[in-house]
Amino acid sequence: MAASLSGTSCADEVEKAEGEGCRDDAAALRLKFVAMATILVAGVVGVGLPLVGRKRRALRTDSAAFVAAKAFAAGVILATGFVHMLHDAQHALSSPCLPAVPWRRFPFPGFVAMAAALATLVLDFLATRFYEHKHRAETARVKAAAAATLAASSTSDDDITVVTVAEDEHKEPLLQAPSHSHHHVHGQELVQTENGEGDVPAHVRSIVVSQILEMGIVSHSVIIGLSLGVSQSPCTIRPLVAALAFHQFFEGFALGGCIAQAQFKTLSAAIMASFFAITTPAGIAAGAGVASFYDANSPRALVVEGILDSVSAGILIYMSLVDLIAADFLGGKMTGTTRQQVMSYVALFLGALSMSSLAIWA
Repeated sequence: MAASLSGTSCADEVEKAEGEGCRDDAAALRLKFVAMATILVAGVVGVGLPLVGRKRRALRTDSAAFVAAKAFAAGVILATGFVHMLHDAQHALSSPCLPAVPWRRFPFPGFVAMAAALATLVLDFLATRFYEHKHRAETARVKAAAAATLAASSTSDDDITVVTVAEDEHKEPLLQAPSHSHHHVHGQELVQTENGEGDVPAHVRSIVVSQILEMGIVSHSVIIGLSLGVSQSPCTIRPLVAALAFHQFFEGFALGGCIAQAQFKTLSAAIMASFFAITTPAGIAAGAGVASFYDANSPRALVVEGILDSVSAGILIYMSLVDLIAADFLGGKMTGTTRQQVMSYVALFLGALSMSSLAIWA
């Protein structure tokens, strides 16, 4: 009797997944092409705006408009983790197509999300320490080379020219040429680090944030793309197109802002932006390719989807709360006027609310 009920429930689940009579393979395929194009454009525009607009006043990373837009995007990412990814993971791992033991005896989605968040914390810590050590080692190497050059040049009457690490006219130089009565120094440049000898520039931290954020975004973008790609129901795909385009644009904006703040070289920034932009469309294409024989309600597919959704939720929740919201709102970046601070909080809440409301349709 129990097996019969379980089978009936699973059959109902399959029918619901197929759109309850709304299945149309040809129409679904057309919508998938529309979805790939729309989401690709939204991702490119979203991630490209902060990168292209770095030299424009309105889109500089320290402008009020950028701070508010990034706060809105952080709210979108937070809601994506809590409202969408965790819900999808719960739905997959509590499916009647899975055995009750162990999947409905233990809250795996929350547990896996928690483990993923803690793992992200460890990765965040280790990566930050690695880049800090790398930066300090590079600074020490350049300063040692500059000191050797100064020492060698101090015995000659030639002009001294020392390559600078970074110029700052408001700070005292770290290294100065020794003064001799017979020595003439013309146009001497002094070695200067950006934040002092022991400090690490803010962009070093942004390097870590941008890379981990992209990892979290890409991981769930693949799952979202595959889920849309394997669907043969136009009724399911239509609302997803608009929701995913909105989601992709603001996730891209947050990622693009982090990449801009990290001061990557143009090629590296372009590679990261392109990888983000194509991930969801590529997932849709892959899903469309396997839709004819892929069973989204098989136990293996449900477990893989549920676990990956949970992992993505944990990463996105950690990144949005710690590296986007806390870093900006509780750190030194929120130093504008009271009006700007209020606008940023309003933008944050609106971003979370708007992305959460999309769960009604998608």
